[in-house]
Order: sequence, then C-alpha cells, then structure tokens
Amino acid sequence: MTNIGETLVASVNEGLVAIVGFVPKFVLGFVILLVGIIIASILKQVVLELFKALRVEAFLKKYGVPEAKDEFSWSGILAEIVRWFIIIVFLLPTADIWGLPRVDTVLNQVILYLPNVFVAVILTLVGFVFARLAHDVILASTKGVSPETSRTVASITRWAISVFVILAALNQLGVASDLVRILFTGFVAMLAIAGGIAFGLGGQNSAKDVVEGIRNKLK
Repeated sequence: MTNIGETLVASVNEGLVAIVGFVPKFVLGFVILLVGIIIASILKQVVLELFKALRVEAFLKKYGVPEAKDEFSWSGILAEIVRWFIIIVFLLPTADIWGLPRVDTVLNQVILYLPNVFVAVILTLVGFVFARLAHDVILASTKGVSPETSRTVASITRWAISVFVILAALNQLGVASDLVRILFTGFVAMLAIAGGIAFGLGGQNSAKDVVEGIRNKLK
C-alpha cells in the first residue's frame, strides 16, 4: 500500500509540475495568437477599405465578372485570405511554444498553400476581365459582318478564355493537376480544330476565287 501511495503521490506531483510549467507557455502562446488575430483583423479592414477606395467591385461588375454569392464579395474573399494568412503565421510560433510539432507541420503546409489560393483568385478575376474585354473588342471590330455572327464569335471567345482561366486557376491550386492538364490540352486542341474547320468553311469561296484566278492566268 505504501508503494502504491508513493507512486500515486509522485504521479500527482509530476502532473502538477507539468501543469505549472505549461501555464507560462500557454499564456505566452495565447498572447502571441491574440496579437496575431488583432493584426489580422486590422489588415483585413485595411484591404477592404483599399478595395473600396479603388472601387474594385464596381470595376469587376462593369467588366462582367460574376458576383460572389450571398453576403460574400470578391474583395471580402481576398481580404479573408489575407486575414487567415496572418493568423496562421502567428499560429506557427504558438504551436511551437505549446509543443505541438504535428500542428506546426500542418500549419506550414497550409501557409505555403494560401498564396496559391490568392494567386488563383487574382488569376480568375483578371481572366474574366480580359474575357469581357476580348468580347467587346470583337464586337467592335466585326461590324462588317452580320450582328448574329459577330455576337456568336464574341461569345465563343469570351467563354473560351473563361474556361482557359478556370483550368489555369485549378492547376495553380493543384486540384487534380493531371486531369486539368489533360482537359487543357483537349480544350486547346478542340479550339484549334474548330477554328481550322470554321476558317476552312468560311474561306471556301475565297480559295475558289484564288484558284480560278491562277487558272485564268495560266491559260
């Protein structure tokens, strides 16, 4: 019984010592995390105010970029990415202080991945704007053809660029990279074949005239 009692007392003492020793680490880690959350929230508001001053949402809407659903906005999504990036940066030393190496490893992977998300969102937004610009340029430069043909070509161009941008964004995110590359290759091949067929069919009469002219000169 004495040995059992001594073992129990020793275990309790070790537990208390561990708890007492961990309290300062917990407080320090909590303070670091709290500071990180405050800084992240401030930076989020700065980003939101900056985008608001630049009228980013109005610009994107003007050029036909699809609006984010419900209470979300593209500016809010980008600001939220910045916020979580800062929080995770401060979580790294917190996890290290608390002695959580596995959490530290996971957070390192997340913090390396977040820039890919940011780049993918920017790439998508820029791509949608470029697709709308290409659509408008084609409409303006094909006034000599029928309105229906002009609108069809402009719409096909816009959708082709949009699909290309979405595939590029998925590749940036590393989502099914092999499948995205296959789809991208197939999409480019489809556009090339469709363009060749369209050019061939549309240029039949011109080619016929050229051949007839050469024949007449040879006679």
